[in-house]
Amino acid sequence: MAEAHQAVAFQFTITPEGIDLQLSRQALSQIYRSGLRCWKKRISRMKNRVLKGVYPASPSSWLFVVIVILATMYTQSDPSMGLIAKIQEHLPLSLSLTLSAQGQTMVSALLFSTLLWLSLILALRFCLKILLSYHRWMFEQHGRISAVTKVWVSLVRLLSSRTPLLYSYQTSLPHLPVPAIRDTLERFLESVRPLRSPADFERVSRLAADFERTLGNRLQRYLKLKALWATNYVSDWWEEYVYLRGRSPIMVNSNYYGMDFLYVTPTANQAARAGNTITALLLYRRKVNREELKPSRIPGTVIPLCAAQCERMFNTTRAPGEETDTLQHWQDSEFVAVYHRGRYYRLWVYRAGRLLSPREIQYQIQRILDDPSPPQPGEEKLGALTAGNRIPWARVRKQYFSSGVNKRSLDCIEKAAFFVTLDDQEEGMKGDDPAGNLDRYAKALLHGRCYDRWFDKSFSVVVFKNGKTGLNAEHSWADAPTVAHLWEFTLATDAFQLGYDPEGNCRGEVEHCLPPPQRLSWDIPPEVQAQVSESLAVAQALADDVDCHVFPFMEFGKGRMKKLKISPDAFIQLALQLAYYRDRGGFCLTYEASMTRLFREGRTETVRSCSNESCAFVLALEEGKGREECCRLFRKAAEKHQNLYRLAMTGSGIDRHLFCLYVVSKYLGVDSPFLKEVLSEPWRLSTSQTPVQQMELFDLIHHPEFISLGGGFGPVADDGYGVSYIIVGENMVNFHVSCKHSCKETNSRRFGSEISRALMDLMTLLSKDSSGKKQL
Repeated sequence: MAEAHQAVAFQFTITPEGIDLQLSRQALSQIYRSGLRCWKKRISRMKNRVLKGVYPASPSSWLFVVIVILATMYTQSDPSMGLIAKIQEHLPLSLSLTLSAQGQTMVSALLFSTLLWLSLILALRFCLKILLSYHRWMFEQHGRISAVTKVWVSLVRLLSSRTPLLYSYQTSLPHLPVPAIRDTLERFLESVRPLRSPADFERVSRLAADFERTLGNRLQRYLKLKALWATNYVSDWWEEYVYLRGRSPIMVNSNYYGMDFLYVTPTANQAARAGNTITALLLYRRKVNREELKPSRIPGTVIPLCAAQCERMFNTTRAPGEETDTLQHWQDSEFVAVYHRGRYYRLWVYRAGRLLSPREIQYQIQRILDDPSPPQPGEEKLGALTAGNRIPWARVRKQYFSSGVNKRSLDCIEKAAFFVTLDDQEEGMKGDDPAGNLDRYAKALLHGRCYDRWFDKSFSVVVFKNGKTGLNAEHSWADAPTVAHLWEFTLATDAFQLGYDPEGNCRGEVEHCLPPPQRLSWDIPPEVQAQVSESLAVAQALADDVDCHVFPFMEFGKGRMKKLKISPDAFIQLALQLAYYRDRGGFCLTYEASMTRLFREGRTETVRSCSNESCAFVLALEEGKGREECCRLFRKAAEKHQNLYRLAMTGSGIDRHLFCLYVVSKYLGVDSPFLKEVLSEPWRLSTSQTPVQQMELFDLIHHPEFISLGGGFGPVADDGYGVSYIIVGENMVNFHVSCKHSCKETNSRRFGSEISRALMDLMTLLSKDSSGKKQL
């Protein structure tokens, strides 16, 4: 109760002489500063609404239009062609009586100027949307830009010349188009041809033809109607049916992780690292709230990407439900939730409207680390509820966490800016077995002990005993590139801007009168403790089954790939196809995540990386055909992959369209054998590239040791692999491979070795081909 007493601004007692009022100047000062901060935020948000509301114009352009109209009227001309006079005729009677004729004309001219200015803004915004709908540039060969594309680039730059805010482009982004159903079916059949026998392919072709002829066009009409009405015809259904309606554990199955630097730990002081990391994350939140972040763009272009996923990055949690979960988002929280040795804390990070310094946050974290109090009954493993099946968690939450002390404590976790775990383990690339330690590091971030993370939070930061950090992110609110952007900023700000003193402590001064972090109280009955044990058993079995392998590939990187005039992503994807064929003796349906953020509220699309061309190349190489033939097939497969990626990015993918058609069929209560079969096919090789989006924050030339390990995810199929990779600098690719121990045919280390061998074989093949051409 000490915190409550300190928060009281005044006290009074009734005496025989009257009321004795006692004011606390310190408390009143804190209230004043906190209120001032809130008003500053409101004014800033109002200003940003105006700035992004008139983009690509500026508020000052209104004054320019007014001056031009008035100057034209001064020359006895009527630029409105009679509209100003019409407006004057319809002015309210009160204005007509109080203003002179000249005053009425001036008011009418101002109204006309404002309407003209708003019309020009809408016209400019419409023109920008039309320009951003042009995607032919993506399909042009590198170095051979058409005249149309050159003019298009100039126009986009002209309309984007004013410095944009984070969300300035949102209303100018085009809507995701609905592909023609025949095009989608043709691309689907092409993608499954190398994976099926001739008889099975003929059967699927008949199913597709029957679907197009009967049910397909009916479903397509409903989907086009939704596309006309909704901002994005995919994203809301994707969020609900792929993520929020899943009833199995989100730990491993949905959540993913991000790692710290590979070679460097800025400080071994756990409290100090937590202080800088929390500060950097809150600085990022401030930039998001003020819209000071630059809008993300396609690298090397002026083309903006949708920023809608940033809106729910902080102060967000996934609340369980019996049928479907819900995402709950609150306004800025002034505290974070912290877990340490089975105890939960609320840590205030603002005081009197001021963000605490990193050193002050370190001081508060150290208080938590030094707290000797034991967990309350049932508190230590409470987080296992978020790691197990969703229905039991939803029922327990509704019955036991809807009122009283449990609700107040749960609110502190769910409404926190984010969740922090102070882990007692040491992780990272250390000791005699650095590779094995990286594997354990990945598992520690992916699932931990299954109860020391709050998997429902938008993201949870983990700070290990030796100062290593990482995060675990919930997937429904955003995709990996959005979280990667946040984590890049956090790592760079921690290491290069905030920094540490020679003793490894955060910089800055400490106000020692800070109130201590608040222990959260719980009343956990035996029924809840029993469910915690049951959820923990489910989660532990899942965690124990996950096989992770993380390794940096340092033989070469994108620098040598580009010298061969090959897309690095296509190079790696073809290496993955070769590695899988060698590992399993065949090909499989392959998922590569592509983004559709060229469109408003766009998320992801699937690139089906296993193509006729990639299979032909792999078979030719494994059958020992000539080098020239293999190189020709490789380049053909790489170009095919690039084309598939471009189609996915520009709204002409396969899987999101078929998914939405399936959802419509369920709403209409009709069954489609074709859609049912398509959506039940397992992705035995699921891949994703983590993009490096802010290389300007890192100086890999002078500080090459500050290399990020990227992040990874669990396997999508029980008998398949999950592969995540990040291309760092010019000479390194970091891989994260996952599978399940329960499948005897998969092994993450074995597959990692096959990936390295495939990469080396491809480089040897293409390097010899390139040198041979030079000699000729």
